[in-house]
Amino acid sequence: MTEQKKSFEEQNDEAKDGGFINEFRLLLKENKKWWITPIIVCLLFFGALIILGGSSAAPFIYTLF
Repeated sequence: MTEQKKSFEEQNDEAKDGGFINEFRLLLKENKKWWITPIIVCLLFFGALIILGGSSAAPFIYTLF
């Protein structure tokens, strides 16, 4: 079978291999949405800063800015 004619069940079985990260990677690859990657990276970075800002690592983070 070609890639376009696979059934929904076959595509679902292939997607179960890697979990969320693999599913996101396949989304980027198949839909050509590579422009989303920097947005996700920035959101994860700022989320980590917010989480670490309320912890004992806060004094070290504040010196970066």
